[in-house]
Amino acid sequence: MDFRKTYYILPNLFTLSSVFCGFISISLSAWGQGGSDRSDLYQAALAICFGFFFDTADGRVARLTKTQTDLGRDLDSLADVITFGVAPALLVYKWGLTSFGRLGIFIAGLFVCAGAMRLARFNVLSRREDAAGHKAPGKYTLGLPIPAAASVLVFMVLVAYQLRPYKLVSESVVAGVVLTLSYFMVSRIRFRSFKDLRLTRRTVELAVIVVGSWVIVVMNGVSKALIFLVLMTAYIVLGLAETVLQMRRRFVELRQEKLAQAAAAAPGDAAAPDVAPRDEEVLRELGAFDDANDER
Repeated sequence: MDFRKTYYILPNLFTLSSVFCGFISISLSAWGQGGSDRSDLYQAALAICFGFFFDTADGRVARLTKTQTDLGRDLDSLADVITFGVAPALLVYKWGLTSFGRLGIFIAGLFVCAGAMRLARFNVLSRREDAAGHKAPGKYTLGLPIPAAASVLVFMVLVAYQLRPYKLVSESVVAGVVLTLSYFMVSRIRFRSFKDLRLTRRTVELAVIVVGSWVIVVMNGVSKALIFLVLMTAYIVLGLAETVLQMRRRFVELRQEKLAQAAAAAPGDAAAPDVAPRDEEVLRELGAFDDANDER
Protein backbone atom coordinates (compact mmCIF):
# COMPACT_ATOMS: atom_id res chain seq x y z
CA MET A 1 0.00 0.00 0.00
CA ASP A 2 1.31 3.41 -0.99
CA PHE A 3 0.90 5.49 2.16
CA ARG A 4 1.83 8.56 0.15
CA LYS A 5 -1.67 8.54 -1.32
CA THR A 6 -3.20 8.80 2.14
CA TYR A 7 -1.55 12.21 2.55
CA TYR A 8 -4.28 13.68 0.35
CA ILE A 9 -6.80 12.89 3.08
CA LEU A 10 -5.04 15.00 5.74
CA PRO A 11 -5.88 18.55 4.53
CA ASN A 12 -9.45 17.48 3.73
CA LEU A 13 -9.84 16.12 7.26
CA PHE A 14 -8.84 19.52 8.65
CA THR A 15 -11.33 21.20 6.32
CA LEU A 16 -14.11 18.83 7.36
CA SER A 17 -13.22 19.51 11.00
CA SER A 18 -13.86 23.17 10.28
CA VAL A 19 -17.25 22.23 8.82
CA PHE A 20 -18.04 20.23 11.94
CA CYS A 21 -17.15 23.23 14.13
CA GLY A 22 -19.50 25.34 12.05
CA PHE A 23 -22.29 22.81 12.49
CA ILE A 24 -21.72 22.74 16.26
CA SER A 25 -21.91 26.54 16.34
CA ILE A 26 -25.15 26.52 14.32
CA SER A 27 -26.67 23.93 16.65
CA LEU A 28 -25.72 25.87 19.77
CA SER A 29 -26.99 29.15 18.34
CA ALA A 30 -30.31 27.58 17.32
CA TRP A 31 -30.66 25.92 20.71
CA GLY A 32 -29.67 28.97 22.74
CA GLN A 33 -32.45 31.19 23.98
CA GLY A 34 -30.30 34.26 24.64
CA GLY A 35 -31.22 35.83 27.97
CA SER A 36 -28.82 37.29 30.48
CA ASP A 37 -26.51 34.26 30.56
CA ARG A 38 -26.09 33.56 26.84
CA SER A 39 -23.64 30.74 27.55
CA ASP A 40 -24.89 28.84 24.49
CA LEU A 41 -23.99 31.76 22.23
CA TYR A 42 -20.61 32.03 23.92
CA GLN A 43 -19.92 28.35 23.20
CA ALA A 44 -21.15 28.83 19.63
CA ALA A 45 -18.62 31.64 19.18
CA LEU A 46 -15.85 29.45 20.60
CA ALA A 47 -16.77 26.69 18.12
CA ILE A 48 -16.20 29.14 15.26
CA CYS A 49 -12.83 30.04 16.80
CA PHE A 50 -11.84 26.36 16.56
CA GLY A 51 -13.03 26.55 12.95
CA PHE A 52 -10.52 29.37 12.39
CA PHE A 53 -7.75 27.06 13.56
CA PHE A 54 -8.73 24.18 11.27
CA ASP A 55 -9.26 26.54 8.31
CA THR A 56 -5.76 27.94 8.76
CA ALA A 57 -4.22 24.50 9.25
CA ASP A 58 -5.67 22.79 6.18
CA GLY A 59 -3.84 25.05 3.75
CA ARG A 60 -0.57 24.72 5.66
CA VAL A 61 -0.88 20.92 5.73
CA ALA A 62 -1.67 20.80 2.01
CA ARG A 63 1.42 22.85 1.17
CA LEU A 64 3.71 20.89 3.50
CA THR A 65 2.57 17.52 2.13
CA LYS A 66 2.28 18.87 -1.45
CA THR A 67 -1.28 17.59 -1.69
CA GLN A 68 -3.04 20.68 -3.06
CA THR A 69 -5.96 19.62 -5.26
CA ASP A 70 -8.99 21.18 -6.93
CA LEU A 71 -11.18 19.10 -4.65
CA GLY A 72 -9.51 20.60 -1.59
CA ARG A 73 -9.91 24.14 -2.95
CA ASP A 74 -13.64 23.73 -3.64
CA LEU A 75 -14.17 21.92 -0.35
CA ASP A 76 -12.47 24.77 1.50
CA SER A 77 -14.83 27.30 -0.08
CA LEU A 78 -17.88 25.23 0.83
CA ALA A 79 -16.58 24.88 4.38
CA ASP A 80 -16.08 28.65 4.64
CA VAL A 81 -19.69 29.27 3.62
CA ILE A 82 -20.87 27.11 6.51
CA THR A 83 -18.34 27.93 9.23
CA PHE A 84 -17.76 31.62 8.48
CA GLY A 85 -21.02 32.45 6.70
CA VAL A 86 -24.05 30.63 8.08
CA ALA A 87 -22.71 30.05 11.60
CA PRO A 88 -21.70 33.69 12.36
CA ALA A 89 -24.90 34.99 10.72
CA LEU A 90 -27.12 32.84 12.94
CA LEU A 91 -24.93 33.66 15.95
CA VAL A 92 -25.19 37.41 15.49
CA TYR A 93 -28.91 37.15 14.75
CA LYS A 94 -29.61 35.36 18.05
CA TRP A 95 -27.24 37.73 19.85
CA GLY A 96 -28.28 41.16 18.61
CA LEU A 97 -30.83 41.12 15.78
CA THR A 98 -33.86 39.29 17.18
CA SER A 99 -35.65 42.51 18.09
CA PHE A 100 -35.80 43.41 14.38
CA GLY A 101 -37.95 40.35 13.66
CA ARG A 102 -37.95 39.34 10.01
CA LEU A 103 -35.79 42.31 9.15
CA GLY A 104 -33.11 40.86 11.41
CA ILE A 105 -33.31 37.56 9.52
CA PHE A 106 -32.93 39.47 6.26
CA ILE A 107 -29.87 41.37 7.54
CA ALA A 108 -28.21 38.16 8.76
CA GLY A 109 -29.07 36.48 5.46
CA LEU A 110 -27.34 39.25 3.54
CA PHE A 111 -24.13 38.37 5.35
CA VAL A 112 -24.40 34.76 4.17
CA CYS A 113 -25.18 35.80 0.59
CA ALA A 114 -22.31 38.29 0.49
CA GLY A 115 -19.90 35.69 1.86
CA ALA A 116 -20.98 33.11 -0.73
CA MET A 117 -20.59 35.66 -3.54
CA ARG A 118 -17.16 36.68 -2.26
CA LEU A 119 -15.95 33.06 -2.19
CA ALA A 120 -17.32 32.36 -5.68
CA ARG A 121 -15.59 35.45 -7.08
CA PHE A 122 -12.36 34.45 -5.35
CA ASN A 123 -12.48 31.00 -6.98
CA VAL A 124 -13.12 32.53 -10.41
CA LEU A 125 -10.18 34.92 -10.10
CA SER A 126 -7.89 32.21 -8.68
CA ARG A 127 -8.58 29.82 -11.56
CA ARG A 128 -8.06 32.63 -14.05
CA GLU A 129 -4.68 33.49 -12.51
CA ASP A 130 -3.66 29.83 -12.56
CA ALA A 131 -4.62 29.59 -16.24
CA ALA A 132 -2.52 32.69 -16.95
CA GLY A 133 0.48 31.11 -15.22
CA HIS A 134 0.55 33.39 -12.17
CA LYS A 135 1.84 31.06 -9.48
CA ALA A 136 3.10 33.67 -7.02
CA PRO A 137 0.57 34.63 -4.30
CA GLY A 138 -0.96 38.06 -4.68
CA LYS A 139 -0.20 40.87 -2.30
CA TYR A 140 -3.85 41.92 -2.10
CA THR A 141 -7.19 40.15 -2.20
CA LEU A 142 -10.33 41.63 -3.73
CA GLY A 143 -12.97 42.17 -1.08
CA LEU A 144 -12.83 41.47 2.63
CA PRO A 145 -12.07 37.77 3.27
CA ILE A 146 -15.01 35.99 4.84
CA PRO A 147 -12.96 34.67 7.82
CA ALA A 148 -11.99 38.27 8.67
CA ALA A 149 -15.61 39.42 8.45
CA ALA A 150 -16.78 36.50 10.58
CA SER A 151 -14.06 37.13 13.17
CA VAL A 152 -15.39 40.64 13.81
CA LEU A 153 -18.85 39.26 14.66
CA VAL A 154 -17.45 36.40 16.74
CA PHE A 155 -15.14 38.60 18.80
CA MET A 156 -17.96 41.08 19.38
CA VAL A 157 -19.99 38.26 20.96
CA LEU A 158 -17.02 37.07 23.03
CA VAL A 159 -16.25 40.57 24.32
CA ALA A 160 -19.90 41.18 25.16
CA TYR A 161 -20.06 37.90 27.08
CA GLN A 162 -17.02 38.89 29.16
CA LEU A 163 -18.61 42.29 29.85
CA ARG A 164 -22.00 40.85 30.77
CA PRO A 165 -22.93 43.56 33.31
CA TYR A 166 -22.54 46.16 30.56
CA LYS A 167 -24.18 46.52 27.17
CA LEU A 168 -21.48 46.61 24.50
CA VAL A 169 -23.39 48.19 21.58
CA SER A 170 -27.00 48.74 20.61
CA GLU A 171 -28.81 46.39 18.25
CA SER A 172 -28.91 49.12 15.60
CA VAL A 173 -25.12 49.29 15.70
CA VAL A 174 -24.95 45.50 15.35
CA ALA A 175 -27.15 45.69 12.26
CA GLY A 176 -24.94 48.42 10.84
CA VAL A 177 -21.80 46.36 11.44
CA VAL A 178 -23.32 43.31 9.71
CA LEU A 179 -24.39 45.36 6.68
CA THR A 180 -21.00 47.08 6.47
CA LEU A 181 -19.10 43.80 6.60
CA SER A 182 -21.42 42.37 3.94
CA TYR A 183 -20.65 45.29 1.66
CA PHE A 184 -16.91 45.01 2.24
CA MET A 185 -16.96 41.35 1.19
CA VAL A 186 -18.56 42.03 -2.22
CA SER A 187 -16.82 45.38 -2.77
CA ARG A 188 -13.77 46.00 -4.94
CA ILE A 189 -11.74 47.21 -1.98
CA ARG A 190 -8.39 45.45 -1.85
CA PHE A 191 -7.20 44.07 1.47
CA ARG A 192 -3.78 42.66 2.20
CA SER A 193 -3.54 38.90 1.97
CA PHE A 194 -0.18 38.62 3.81
CA LYS A 195 0.60 35.58 1.62
CA ASP A 196 3.72 37.25 0.23
CA LEU A 197 5.42 37.54 3.61
CA ARG A 198 8.93 36.14 3.79
CA LEU A 199 11.04 35.21 6.79
CA THR A 200 13.29 38.26 6.86
CA ARG A 201 14.92 40.20 9.64
CA ARG A 202 12.33 42.95 9.41
CA THR A 203 9.47 40.43 9.54
CA VAL A 204 10.94 38.71 12.60
CA GLU A 205 11.47 42.03 14.40
CA LEU A 206 7.88 43.08 13.66
CA ALA A 207 6.58 39.72 14.89
CA VAL A 208 8.58 40.03 18.11
CA ILE A 209 7.19 43.53 18.71
CA VAL A 210 3.59 42.40 18.09
CA VAL A 211 3.88 39.31 20.30
CA GLY A 212 5.63 41.27 23.04
CA SER A 213 2.98 43.96 23.00
CA TRP A 214 0.25 41.31 23.08
CA VAL A 215 1.81 39.62 26.11
CA ILE A 216 2.15 42.92 27.97
CA VAL A 217 -1.47 43.86 27.27
CA VAL A 218 -2.75 40.43 28.32
CA MET A 219 -0.72 40.55 31.55
CA ASN A 220 -2.45 43.83 32.38
CA GLY A 221 -5.80 42.07 32.37
CA VAL A 222 -7.13 43.16 28.96
CA SER A 223 -9.46 40.65 27.29
CA LYS A 224 -7.85 38.55 24.55
CA ALA A 225 -11.04 38.75 22.51
CA LEU A 226 -10.93 42.55 22.71
CA ILE A 227 -7.34 42.52 21.46
CA PHE A 228 -8.25 40.40 18.45
CA LEU A 229 -11.29 42.60 17.77
CA VAL A 230 -9.06 45.68 17.75
CA LEU A 231 -6.57 43.94 15.44
CA MET A 232 -9.28 42.94 12.95
CA THR A 233 -10.69 46.47 13.02
CA ALA A 234 -7.21 47.83 12.33
CA TYR A 235 -6.86 45.36 9.43
CA ILE A 236 -10.08 46.64 7.86
CA VAL A 237 -9.09 50.27 8.41
CA LEU A 238 -5.71 49.54 6.77
CA GLY A 239 -7.45 48.16 3.70
CA LEU A 240 -9.72 51.19 3.44
CA ALA A 241 -6.80 53.61 3.85
CA GLU A 242 -4.70 51.88 1.20
CA THR A 243 -7.66 51.84 -1.18
CA VAL A 244 -8.17 55.59 -0.76
CA LEU A 245 -4.47 56.21 -1.41
CA GLN A 246 -4.54 54.00 -4.52
CA MET A 247 -7.63 55.77 -5.85
CA ARG A 248 -5.98 59.14 -5.30
CA ARG A 249 -2.82 57.97 -7.06
CA ARG A 250 -4.83 56.59 -9.96
CA PHE A 251 -6.82 59.81 -10.24
CA VAL A 252 -3.61 61.83 -10.47
CA GLU A 253 -2.22 59.51 -13.14
CA LEU A 254 -5.39 59.73 -15.23
CA ARG A 255 -5.38 63.50 -14.95
CA GLN A 256 -1.78 63.71 -16.10
CA GLU A 257 -2.52 61.42 -19.04
CA LYS A 258 -5.47 63.57 -20.10
CA LEU A 259 -3.39 66.72 -19.88
CA ALA A 260 -0.65 65.10 -21.96
CA GLN A 261 -3.15 63.99 -24.61
CA ALA A 262 -4.73 67.44 -24.70
CA ALA A 263 -1.30 69.02 -25.16
CA ALA A 264 -0.39 66.61 -27.98
CA ALA A 265 -3.71 67.04 -29.81
CA ALA A 266 -4.24 69.66 -32.52
CA PRO A 267 -5.59 73.01 -31.32
CA GLY A 268 -8.86 72.53 -33.19
CA ASP A 269 -9.40 68.94 -32.17
CA ALA A 270 -11.29 68.01 -29.06
CA ALA A 271 -9.50 65.59 -26.83
CA ALA A 272 -11.37 62.34 -26.46
CA PRO A 273 -12.15 61.32 -22.92
CA ASP A 274 -9.71 58.74 -21.60
CA VAL A 275 -11.71 57.42 -18.69
CA ALA A 276 -11.97 53.65 -19.18
CA PRO A 277 -15.28 52.20 -17.98
CA ARG A 278 -15.03 49.77 -15.07
CA ASP A 279 -18.22 47.91 -15.92
CA GLU A 280 -16.42 45.41 -18.16
CA GLU A 281 -13.79 44.77 -15.50
CA VAL A 282 -16.44 44.09 -12.85
CA LEU A 283 -18.37 41.74 -15.18
CA ARG A 284 -15.15 39.91 -16.02
CA GLU A 285 -14.51 39.32 -12.32
CA LEU A 286 -18.00 37.85 -12.02
CA GLY A 287 -17.29 35.44 -14.90
CA ALA A 288 -19.63 37.08 -17.41
CA PHE A 289 -17.17 36.49 -20.28
CA ASP A 290 -16.29 32.90 -19.39
CA ASP A 291 -17.17 30.08 -21.75
CA ALA A 292 -20.90 29.51 -21.49
CA ASN A 293 -20.39 25.78 -22.08
CA ASP A 294 -18.22 25.33 -19.00
CA GLU A 295 -19.79 23.15 -16.35
CA ARG A 296 -20.31 24.54 -12.88
